[in-house]
Amino acid sequence: MIRVLIVEDEEFIRKGLVHTMDWLKMDCLVVGEAENGEEGYEKILQMKPDLVLTDIRMPKLDGITMIEKAKKVEKFHSILLTSYAEFEYAKRAITVDVSSYLLKPVSEKELEEAVERVRMDLRQYKNPKEEEKNPLLREMEEIMAQGSATNYYVVETIKAITKEYGSRISIETVSSQLGVSPSYLSRKFKEVTGKTFLEVLHEYRIIQSAKLLATGKYRVGEVADLSGFSDYKHFYSVFKKYTGIAPTEYTKG
Repeated sequence: MIRVLIVEDEEFIRKGLVHTMDWLKMDCLVVGEAENGEEGYEKILQMKPDLVLTDIRMPKLDGITMIEKAKKVEKFHSILLTSYAEFEYAKRAITVDVSSYLLKPVSEKELEEAVERVRMDLRQYKNPKEEEKNPLLREMEEIMAQGSATNYYVVETIKAITKEYGSRISIETVSSQLGVSPSYLSRKFKEVTGKTFLEVLHEYRIIQSAKLLATGKYRVGEVADLSGFSDYKHFYSVFKKYTGIAPTEYTKG
């Protein structure tokens, strides 16, 4: 998934971008937000996002200066948010590589197109192992669409993960339902997906838990339980492994 940091001084715009855009559909995870360029710079260093979505004019440090400063120490893509009045200024003033300029208010379609350009750029330098892992949801959909042409048992296992991830699902319970041995199912699953059953289950659970956390309606412990993790500490470690931040930090934005 593409890790996104949103930097915007106007709270209603910032919160709107965080909570109303369908980031999971775009294969993105919002790992944080900042209300000014100075805070944005610190979070870039801390969270190491793949993409920074930032306003231009902000207190303490403007978006352009923030990007220039941060790119001296970190690698990331950036999308600039700008009003019509400062659009020409942005194009003239920018001296760093920016993926896109978006006029406010931003539509979801425009954002999707801009993110897709970033994704294409990321594919050019991500190593094969990193590319293989993303996007999980698309891979699962493709395997299910192929049906028996892939492997019936693998397709049914993926369906089980999407339906039962919130329960105590395991390779043993699924293989029992399908009438095959756990070792056979494990081997076939790895052959088709390139990952173990547990890797796919964990990643899918984290995608769903991030969606729940983003609503702001649940405590972290509740999200862990709803996502199928019986132990909070285990959820904490798995979430951090796949997103790079703790679930408590994700809720803070």
